[in-house]
Amino acid sequence: MSSIDACLVGIDLLNKRILDHPESQRHRHIEERSIGIEVPDLAIVFDVRLTIDGLTDITHRPVDRPAPKPQVRITVTSEDLVAIAEERLSAKTSFLTRRVKVEASLSDMLRMRKLL
Repeated sequence: MSSIDACLVGIDLLNKRILDHPESQRHRHIEERSIGIEVPDLAIVFDVRLTIDGLTDITHRPVDRPAPKPQVRITVTSEDLVAIAEERLSAKTSFLTRRVKVEASLSDMLRMRKLL
């Protein structure tokens, strides 16, 4: 099990990967969205905003504390979140094998696929 700090570092790595894409590409593929990343083994949710400027407004809260429903919801273990961020685990493979669960519209899923 990874820690909250390790997950935050992982989210920062994912943000850097998003920002590595040229701004013109981010404009084509990113529509501003609220994202909730639920990490069951830590019993927390990271609330994040995806914008063309990357992942912003990153906060975390206990999973049982109510919050507005995000437009995209991701459920992943802390170990898998860190492994995906460090590119030791493929995001696509994790999704296909149900290690990562994503609740989003089809258009949002296709956009995110191009960024990760």
